[in-house]
Amino acid sequence: MESTAESRSCASEEGSSTHSSSGRTHNRQSLINKINYINFVDGTISAVFRHSKYASTLSLPVKPLPCTDEQLTCLWTDTANLQKNLQNHEFLHLLIPDGQKALIVKPERAEITLQGLVLFLPQFASELNLRKIRRHSCRNVIVQLVQNGTFFQGGLIDFSAISLHVRITADPPKTFQWINPTIPVNVVLSTPELGTVYSGEFEVSSQSCGQHERSFILMMVDHQIRKFRPKKYRSARQSLIPSPNIFFTHPLTGQKVDMKVADISGTGFSVEEDRYNSLLLPGLIIPEVDIVFADGGNLCCKAQVIYRRGCEKPGKEKRVKCGIAILDMKIEGQVKLQAILNQVHNTHSYLSNQINLDSLWKFFFETGFIYPDKYASLQSKKELLRDTYQKIYNERPNIARHFVYQDNGHIFAHMAMIRFYKKAWLIHHHAAKKKEALRGGIVVLGHVSRYVNELHRLYSAHMDFVFCYFRPENRFPQRVFGGVAEAINNPKGCSIDKFAYFQFHNSFDLDWNIQATWSLARTRQEDLQELNRFLEHESGGLMIPALDLEPGSYSDGELAAEYEAIGLKRERQIYSLKIKDSLKAIVIANISDIGLNMSNLTNCFQIFVLDPADVSKEILSLMLSMLCVKLQIDQIPVLIYPSAFAENVNFLIEKEYNLWILNLQYSDNYFEFCKKFIPDL
Repeated sequence: MESTAESRSCASEEGSSTHSSSGRTHNRQSLINKINYINFVDGTISAVFRHSKYASTLSLPVKPLPCTDEQLTCLWTDTANLQKNLQNHEFLHLLIPDGQKALIVKPERAEITLQGLVLFLPQFASELNLRKIRRHSCRNVIVQLVQNGTFFQGGLIDFSAISLHVRITADPPKTFQWINPTIPVNVVLSTPELGTVYSGEFEVSSQSCGQHERSFILMMVDHQIRKFRPKKYRSARQSLIPSPNIFFTHPLTGQKVDMKVADISGTGFSVEEDRYNSLLLPGLIIPEVDIVFADGGNLCCKAQVIYRRGCEKPGKEKRVKCGIAILDMKIEGQVKLQAILNQVHNTHSYLSNQINLDSLWKFFFETGFIYPDKYASLQSKKELLRDTYQKIYNERPNIARHFVYQDNGHIFAHMAMIRFYKKAWLIHHHAAKKKEALRGGIVVLGHVSRYVNELHRLYSAHMDFVFCYFRPENRFPQRVFGGVAEAINNPKGCSIDKFAYFQFHNSFDLDWNIQATWSLARTRQEDLQELNRFLEHESGGLMIPALDLEPGSYSDGELAAEYEAIGLKRERQIYSLKIKDSLKAIVIANISDIGLNMSNLTNCFQIFVLDPADVSKEILSLMLSMLCVKLQIDQIPVLIYPSAFAENVNFLIEKEYNLWILNLQYSDNYFEFCKKFIPDL
């Protein structure tokens, strides 16, 4: 129960006075309707009393009962110490909130009881203008105030978009003298249901004089937070017609909120509010926001208010614009939002759309993406290949994305991604009809680039890295991906590592006579530590984090379950080759369905030769044959690193592949290089 005199002593820049008369009046029927609404939403009104000796005022919350005529009954919300509080006080009036205004109700007569008030409403009630910026009441919001290592705890009484009104206690040996009002304090707000929903820095505007309990008016220091590292190449905001609405439960008031979206991108959106009724504090976390489109479709996300600033457009001087960042969103929602925005950007570009697979296969053959030798290696399993593509393209799994440039159902360019490691996505299947597509291949590359740039900060996207394999002699990927690596010039930002490639045919023979004392067993933690040291020395690039080769992190059961959920296979087994107990090589058996990658590099043996001493072609061949027997494989691609080792031991190398990996913390560097040939970045 708070004295209004105390409130006045805590006045802030929100208004020089608590309220002033507007000159307008409301009749009794209008007053009754407002009272019944407050009852309907379980709200309260204020009963104001004046001390008979000191003229100070006391405001107590009361709950109005349903009202049909001039008689109104209100119940106390708290009867503890009621008689003591009301001693030497006389009733003045009711104060009924009404948006930015309030109604002052001076009853014709009133009766005070231990249960509440019984009063008779007047014919008219006066309207008052409240503070310049409205304060909103709160329930069960816990406040933690921190300054110079000292923590004070209390509750949030009310707030505006720029200030907090809090009540704090000081339990011995703490004292309010420990709070220096000349320097900022840090405030954390939380609720029992939601946890922490806000933290920020405030200046102490005013405070009461209690020794054990004290109320503070705190003014926000900064109206913009810096959630993420600044990016030069940011998401393009789109103004949709019709524009969606957002619906959420406000974390501090518990009330439902409905706002119109001004513009939106894959990383966030903005809304406009009435300056004087603002609800959005910069820094406020909103656990669940529903973005609802005109057709009834909706997306759900976790969001945070990033900034609040005045609208610059003429005629909107009384409005403020609030920017809201998407902190996380389910994968299905990410794809749907990006698909909508991409259509606004380019009506011929599609993301993970329902696709005619016959048209896609025709496109792959016509563009030469499936060339004769590649088809010769695939044709015996073409039914399995069709089945895999049905699952990936038309069942829209969380692990796969495809980007298509098409017109009237005719595909002109295509690119795809698949999540093959915990936090890394493989970019593949890049093909285009050069003559008809009008640089369609560049268009889909730009689409993939924007998609990655917008979503990699979301946890649910699982996208810290993107990677691809390309032949060094292929001019386009060498120009783009090789050029990016050269421009970034930092292997921790973008790395390229060369692998030798050949097809291995199982030729296991019990008569093989290998004299060396060698062993092949499941890799242990210390073996991975040795592999990490080797790769850091040999490459210095991103293979360790991107390919999940860090000790303790190479298990990928969650990702395997994602594949299994749509009837696909994704297994990984890691083995160590040792000679005389000395680690010589690590073999990764990636086992997946045919066609996830057309070069079958998602279904291969990947060999890292740490120490070439004593490692011969015969030992490696026997080891690979044994793994083929174990895994029931007749033929499988093999990638060997370093590539020079395969040449030195006379493996019949068919080709070389560059493994390109981009750390998405360096996305600005990527865009800086690519903007010269990718439009609209």
